[in-house]
Amino acid sequence: MTIRAVLWDIDDTIFDYTGADRVGMSKHLEHEGLPDGYDSVEQALAAWRTITDVHWARFAAGETDFQGQRRDRVREFLSRALEDAEADDWFARHAAHYEAAWSLFPDVLPVLDALAGGFRHGVLSNSSIHNQDRKLRTLGVRERFEAVVCAVELGVSKPEAGAFHAACDALALEPHEVAYVGDEPDIDAGGAVAAGLMGIWLDRGGRGGRPELVRISGLDQLPGLLAGNTRFGAPDTFG
Repeated sequence: MTIRAVLWDIDDTIFDYTGADRVGMSKHLEHEGLPDGYDSVEQALAAWRTITDVHWARFAAGETDFQGQRRDRVREFLSRALEDAEADDWFARHAAHYEAAWSLFPDVLPVLDALAGGFRHGVLSNSSIHNQDRKLRTLGVRERFEAVVCAVELGVSKPEAGAFHAACDALALEPHEVAYVGDEPDIDAGGAVAAGLMGIWLDRGGRGGRPELVRISGLDQLPGLLAGNTRFGAPDTFG
């Protein structure tokens, strides 16, 4: 099987979403003050991440829209029944701090450079094209990707096969010709494999396990894996 293109997840794969969200929310709370019900900034940050995960899953399941999940996150975090405009304003103030902290992971540009001559590149994200296209442009890498395909516009999200197939169609390639790299074992790697792609789990945190998946711990291992070097990512190597 010849891999001709790499599809990429964005958040916590090439973009340090968790780091930016943590720094941004910390700065936001410095200006807004700690909401009622939280004893420390650390407690508030942990709650914000949990709330984000819950409402993002609702969005991915089609239970709310993109703006709705943002508003619901704010209302639950503050434990207040805010009007839409109030929730939007609060989130916008947070977003300003969050966006100031945007950065790529250090291994991203070297691996994109290393793969540039041999593979085409695209993006498949469970976010919106407006959000992710602007993010990639701000980070200076939008031109690296032929296509940016996002769930909001598709109407279907990872791990559904239709999302992966739409991204392959955007590159005019068959699923077996495409590798997908993402930080979530089920949504990204597992979903890609089920859709007929080569799924690669980027396990930056060293969680381990999932021996049935191809796993790498850093993007520096990706060129070797795609070149067929089984020291990198082979399912029977990691347990």
